[in-house]
Amino acid sequence: MCGIAGRILTAPGRVGADLVDLMDAQEHRGADSTGFAIYGIPRDEGFVLRGMGFDKARLSPDMEDFRLILREHGSDLLEEPTFVTSDARHYSFRAVISEPNDLARWIRDADAITDRLEVQSCGRSLEIIKDTGSSAEVADKHGVRDMIGTHGLGHARLATESSVLPNASHPFWARPFPDTAIVHNGQITNYYTWRDRLHRLGYRFLTQNDSELIAVWVSHEMSEGLTLEQALKKSIKDIDGVFTYMIAREDGIGFAKDRYAMKPLVVVWQDGAFAAATEEQAVRRIYPGESEVINYDGPSITEIWGVGNRSMAA
Repeated sequence: MCGIAGRILTAPGRVGADLVDLMDAQEHRGADSTGFAIYGIPRDEGFVLRGMGFDKARLSPDMEDFRLILREHGSDLLEEPTFVTSDARHYSFRAVISEPNDLARWIRDADAITDRLEVQSCGRSLEIIKDTGSSAEVADKHGVRDMIGTHGLGHARLATESSVLPNASHPFWARPFPDTAIVHNGQITNYYTWRDRLHRLGYRFLTQNDSELIAVWVSHEMSEGLTLEQALKKSIKDIDGVFTYMIAREDGIGFAKDRYAMKPLVVVWQDGAFAAATEEQAVRRIYPGESEVINYDGPSITEIWGVGNRSMAA
């Protein structure tokens, strides 16, 4: 089932609060977990990381091992990390690091300790926050409503084929491509075929969630020379299943819908800003008036929505 949402503002603002509203309206579509990808004001220096550890009793030694790996790649912490813990065994953290010598090599080595600590997003502006529970519970725990940015994604998950774990939640980072995240509603039926192909090319997947594949698939196609528009269209032909997904980057959000048109998406534009969601009643939380609703109800649809006047087609 699941519910997805996207939000673009005309200038930096409380995009976190808007995404919480969009997901709260869709909580009935899946309350196993909720997640948000927030694009803040891009940093001039370094990367912001969001991550998760799986045993808060080992927080200090795990973070020390993580910092050693950073130093091995010419990086280090620029700010002291902040942590969120609760009665659950896992913990979440936010860190700002100097840029590694080679981002892909660094994350490959950092992934060697993913049984203990997992990087869930990396970029100049992207921060992925996700956890088990409803939108309100996740927002209260992680301070999502106070997060400032230009755009972002949200997801409410109903687990169907993979575990109900905080790190199996959406959004997913397009590992190792910075500032790229995805939310997805649907099912990929040739998931294992594509996962195997991408794995052979050196990509790593940390869950059995089919949605994790899409972010990497699109980013890989772009690394091979396709524009975002071309990659979105190609995904409809090459990825089997029923799906609607939104992929966000630093400059906006792209969208693709499969050839069977089974997973809905509606959009409202107003004064240069926009809200998208699986259900109209969700976007009406943001735009309760008479704004026109665009219903993307046909097959094989793609669209690109840039932030401000920036093009997202490249």
